[in-house]
Amino acid sequence: MNSLFNRRSALVTVVIAAALVLSGCSKGVNDSAGGASGDCGSWSIAMHAWGGYTASAQVVAEIAKKELGCTITQTTLDEGPTTYDAMEAGTIDVIIEDWGGGRWSEWVDRGAVFEAGENGNVGLIGMYVAPWMAAKYPDITDSKNLNKYADLFKTADSGGKGAWFEGPAGYTTIGEKMVSANNLNFKVIFSGSEAALVDGFTKAEANKTAFIGYAWQPWTLFAKIPNLESGHVKFPANDWSDAATASGLTDYPSTPLIKLISKKLNDANDPFTSLVNNFKWTNDDQNGVAADLEGGMTAEEAAQKWIDAHADIVATWLGK
Repeated sequence: MNSLFNRRSALVTVVIAAALVLSGCSKGVNDSAGGASGDCGSWSIAMHAWGGYTASAQVVAEIAKKELGCTITQTTLDEGPTTYDAMEAGTIDVIIEDWGGGRWSEWVDRGAVFEAGENGNVGLIGMYVAPWMAAKYPDITDSKNLNKYADLFKTADSGGKGAWFEGPAGYTTIGEKMVSANNLNFKVIFSGSEAALVDGFTKAEANKTAFIGYAWQPWTLFAKIPNLESGHVKFPANDWSDAATASGLTDYPSTPLIKLISKKLNDANDPFTSLVNNFKWTNDDQNGVAADLEGGMTAEEAAQKWIDAHADIVATWLGK
């Protein structure tokens, strides 16, 4: 998410191999042939360094290998231009989730990369209160009512104002603009890590203490606190696309996440092309698989667990 939503953490990269140099001797993190027979051929999926991406890519890889007989290589690369160049060079065929908001357009314009539609996940940043607060104070999720509850959020570090917890430095945010533009009686405090935000939300919900913090979807926190969405604080609008020029009066926009494929895969128009084109699932689906990854399952185990539980959805992706 090096464009609008640049907020990922190394916390989830343990499920993927270290980044590989783009060259003729690059190795895949998972090179394997499927058990089914077929004319699927050999294809390469780019692996980007966050758990949700791994969840999506592994589900597609397992289906391709076991149901279509594909040979699938999964190669870890930096997102954005590095991967688009690899697709143009013919060494990568699929990006299963891109947050770039059209940054791939020059590769599309010259016919090296093709859009394969939305993958069903919707990227969204927002400010959330602990769900117990939304249940007890139903109007708290309307931003115009936040000042009424500001005293509940005071901490030793918030200078007599409510504590407004942002993501770590480097995450895309308009939090300070939101506080200023909406005249909120809150002090912005930047969390030191993604883990600190998780800790803040989970402890607040468990102990019924006040907390307002920065969160995004898809994210496994929504699997750990299934009703977290009920605490989403709504601001007047979400009609902007550039954090640098945002007024702060508007909320964060939602961003449908896009699949990209190589010219080679597009031209093949084979069963794997159809699988990638048809693949579409929800934030909850991805969060569930990613949570299993964080819980210690291998990528293959977590993907197969979801596949086994959703045979009807898999069948539609396979055109059955």
